[in-house]
Amino acid sequence: MDEGKYFIVKKKAVPEVLLKVVEAKRLLDSEKVLTVQDAADMVGISRSSFYKYKDDIFPFHENARGKTITFMLQVDDKPGLLSCVLNCVAKNEANILTIHQSIPVNGIASLTLSIEIPSQIIDTAVIFDEIEALEGIHYIKILARE
Repeated sequence: MDEGKYFIVKKKAVPEVLLKVVEAKRLLDSEKVLTVQDAADMVGISRSSFYKYKDDIFPFHENARGKTITFMLQVDDKPGLLSCVLNCVAKNEANILTIHQSIPVNGIASLTLSIEIPSQIIDTAVIFDEIEALEGIHYIKILARE
């Protein structure tokens, strides 16, 4: 099975540790706790469990207008690569909300994009698969979803 795929599962099918990671992330985002250790203690998981799963589970929010996804890419400093990434986004009818690219260091730059995906787009993984397949992309990481 391809590890880059996403699944939607009912809450009752999700292991308790993953639900606790989501709750710990919510506590940190709401600033009810200041440290990962405090959040982990409050929900009853180890700090290592939090770090192990924090990038792999997010709450699913249905939204009639669409959804906003913020992701980060590590890319080669290669002319035209940013344009190729933006073309993948546009080709899939997503709307670019923000773009930030760092100054390349040692030929590598970090790129952060926030995109709005229309509600009619069902499989958002297609966009990320296409971007990840571009030559010069080191990795892609989803930072947030709304």
